[in-house]
Amino acid sequence: MQTAAIMRKEDAILPDDAVISRISRKLESVFSVICQDRMADIPVLNDKIKIQAVGFQDWNDSYLGVMVTPWFMNLMLLPGKMQNWDDQQELTSLMHTFPSGSYEFLMGFAAGIGRYQSCSLFSPMFEFADNEAAIETAKAVIKELMNPDNLDQGDIDNQQIEKIWYGLEEPHQDNEDAEKLRSSRPQTPEKTFTDKIHQPISRRELLRGAPFLDDD
Repeated sequence: MQTAAIMRKEDAILPDDAVISRISRKLESVFSVICQDRMADIPVLNDKIKIQAVGFQDWNDSYLGVMVTPWFMNLMLLPGKMQNWDDQQELTSLMHTFPSGSYEFLMGFAAGIGRYQSCSLFSPMFEFADNEAAIETAKAVIKELMNPDNLDQGDIDNQQIEKIWYGLEEPHQDNEDAEKLRSSRPQTPEKTFTDKIHQPISRRELLRGAPFLDDD
């Protein structure tokens, strides 16, 4: 009853860490092939970014992590040992609730992976100065996703994430309120990279990747 491309029958008797390690390697392998075959010569790649599955873990009977590639960074959910998503249509929208709030995921499919769910965080990836910045942001995403201190009212969907990323919207505020908030913020000196990665980050900053992006 598994999505055979990513899960195998023998996975049912393996410890979760062994399954997660194998799934992470499989994801990296599949997206490496996609990068070489489908993305070659398409000008959306940040060649400083490597393909890496970051922070995958067991969550709510599924496997959750962040997929980092030269062209996107997504939260990803993969079916667990007792799940089967084969009857789910691609692009089906599903809401998942984490300690930090509820987020919209879309059902997808890729050969070699099967059905998976994704929540877009960043695309394209040109704002990241280097691979270390992207990986540190991915790790922060998982950490802050599970942090109940980031909880606010309402849900955040993919369109809101995109608006927040481009600085067009404050979560759960209309444009007028957002503009008032921006204009009322005191001007502060620029922080160094070291300062940024050690300071607490808000949910909005997390979604924008503010602590780790290229200051240019």
